[in-house]
Amino acid sequence: MKKRKKVIERVIETPAELLDRGIVGGEKLTKAIPINYSKPVKKAKDFWFLLGPGLTTGASDDDPSGIATYSQTGAQFGFGLIWLAAFTFPLMAVIQEMCARIGLVTGRGLAANIRHHFSLKVLYFSTFLLFIANTFNIGADIGAMANALQLLYPKLNFYYLIVGLGVLILLLQIFTSYIKYARLLKYLALILFAYIVSAILTHPNYHTLIHYALLPHINFSKNEILLICAILGTTITPYLFFWQTGQEVEEEISDGQTNIKLRQVNGPAKLKRMRIDVWVGMFLSNLVMFFIITAAANVLFTHGITDIKTASQAALALKPFAGNTTYLLFAVGIIGVGLLAIPIMAASSAYAISETIGKKYQGLNLKLNKAPDFYGVIIISMILGILINFIGLNPIKALIYSAVLNGIVAPVIIILIILLASNKKVMGQFKNSKIATSFGWILAVLMSISGIAAIYSMLP
Repeated sequence: MKKRKKVIERVIETPAELLDRGIVGGEKLTKAIPINYSKPVKKAKDFWFLLGPGLTTGASDDDPSGIATYSQTGAQFGFGLIWLAAFTFPLMAVIQEMCARIGLVTGRGLAANIRHHFSLKVLYFSTFLLFIANTFNIGADIGAMANALQLLYPKLNFYYLIVGLGVLILLLQIFTSYIKYARLLKYLALILFAYIVSAILTHPNYHTLIHYALLPHINFSKNEILLICAILGTTITPYLFFWQTGQEVEEEISDGQTNIKLRQVNGPAKLKRMRIDVWVGMFLSNLVMFFIITAAANVLFTHGITDIKTASQAALALKPFAGNTTYLLFAVGIIGVGLLAIPIMAASSAYAISETIGKKYQGLNLKLNKAPDFYGVIIISMILGILINFIGLNPIKALIYSAVLNGIVAPVIIILIILLASNKKVMGQFKNSKIATSFGWILAVLMSISGIAAIYSMLP
């Protein structure tokens, strides 16, 4: 009887191990439940339980500013740039997997690892720009959510909505327990399927769609190159790196893994679980990008509507041609992904800054009084994001500023991630493979070019 009790306790502490043993459960599991793999519903539930930080990270990448970028891509160039969805997928997945692996192996966030192994000046510079970029993005996304709500309820006051949405998101981050909050973010990721459905309802020509998706088309015009850089900057952003690493550490802590020795238990099984989670999350992110471009290309480009500035404008433009259902799905999707992405941006800044200033550990697992610096960053970032909408700053300009700052920061952070993930002293047996390192350096070069183009776009 004692032996049975010990086995169940060990399973409770290690959900990844639990899956490998053919057992499924939750964070507060009190008994082991055998999996019946003959039932598809059970298989789906087991797979859903396996997903976590990777899914929410990928879903948050399709924030309202990303939706606007993808909508503009389809509206301006039709299906011409839809191949970018497949092209960016492996690059995005490889770098996010590196971040997740760094968090799992070291038990520290990304900024803490950079602080430990590299120059503090580089870290201070990168963290400062990350905070500013995230704040601009938060402001633009809150504005996009308010506009989307006005599409559904036109009589609502824009500024009341800004304050209400900002306060709601802030309170959820501060006063919701980590387990409940992580579960909420995970379910919010499902809202992305609204974009897949909305694109299917436009009845695209699938033969044409597959042709453009698999065969890259590029004319090397200035507008096309800048839009490609915008997609790279929207898809592969620094806040995802810090969030992914921080969340892997948070998950370990919530599962009772509080020291290096325990984190190394069942390492290969955890690595396998993490890889599935990350690659599924990034696949969902790029699949949604693919379908947003599809909807915009099939409807807006076809009808000569080529200038889309915001996600709400895209939803409104779709209405006369694609019908109310597509319009409503697009509008509801903006609100849902905003609720998912904004807290992730704010928390990624908090992880980065609290670790940069040398705090031992601060995160969403702790309450406000136990992690004042961490939550202080979230509060300041959210307040500034709200205020951006009151000072008359055009949301498009806010996104441009954010893109430029991300373009400067992203290549630097990517290079540091590659160096960390390839270092045997840091990662041991879980260091990068040669293929992963090669993909990482390709991404670093592409993001460097993207950053230069983003800066160039700001010049007169």
